[in-house]
Amino acid sequence: MRLRTICYYFREALQSILRNSWLSITSIGVVAVSLFILGCSLLVVLNAGNVADNLESSVEISIFFKDQATPAQIKEVEDKLTGLSEVAQYEFVTKQKALEEMKKNFGEQKGILDGLEEEEKNPLPDAFRVKTHMVEQVAPLAKQFEGLIQVDEVRYGQGVVEQLMALSHWVRTAGLVTMVLLGVAAVFLIATTIRLSVFSRRREIEIMKFLGATNWFVRFPFLLEGMFLGLAGSLLAVAAIYYGYFSIISSIQVSLPFVPMVSNRNLIILLMEGLLLAGLVIGAAGSMISVRRFLKV
Repeated sequence: MRLRTICYYFREALQSILRNSWLSITSIGVVAVSLFILGCSLLVVLNAGNVADNLESSVEISIFFKDQATPAQIKEVEDKLTGLSEVAQYEFVTKQKALEEMKKNFGEQKGILDGLEEEEKNPLPDAFRVKTHMVEQVAPLAKQFEGLIQVDEVRYGQGVVEQLMALSHWVRTAGLVTMVLLGVAAVFLIATTIRLSVFSRRREIEIMKFLGATNWFVRFPFLLEGMFLGLAGSLLAVAAIYYGYFSIISSIQVSLPFVPMVSNRNLIILLMEGLLLAGLVIGAAGSMISVRRFLKV
């Protein structure tokens, strides 16, 4: 492609944007708002997924033994745990260690547990704490140990785990649907802008076609125009999201330090780069839809 042709394409795209300046500004603003909402939705989904992952990783199975369980019977359960592929890790917690942990949890009120240090007075059972690779494996794995003669009880947050899985699935699905809908809306907003530009230049296009201009020669300036509008809108959205997000999480980390917010700058920058690319793609897609449907060449 010759330099003169390239310059022509860019000049025509810029002239069309300036010629319809108010419409172009409106389109940039709408694309910016759409991508801003899209980016915020993505960050909400990302953080919700992060919270869900943290909750899922904290889910564990507690296998409590009867007081009469012998070391050989406990070893039998340990051997079974070792042989299961679903088990990510496990820990044997003696009743003495469980009592020490309980005292830490009680803090200044740990004195009420005094006198339970002797083994025969300690009401807490020996137990295995088991973590799986995926939260979906928790309930089936727990059922494998229920009913064993040496096992008194198996707990894993029955009911809560199932609700957590359902909530995690709902958040991810809702976020995906929202992002798709907003992306489609932005595409058609760009398409509307390009459509009006095509309509205003229909006489000029007819003359160009009459003189032998190819379809792509006519279409390319509109494609560039859409990409310019999409990129401009995405730049505004990215700037607002990037600086706004880190201001918000700085406040959250001070007031709610226990909430696991996504603060990896490399990940956020990658997300912003994705939004810039989305702006270009949305602009190009809007142009192609408009030209394909309304430009008779």
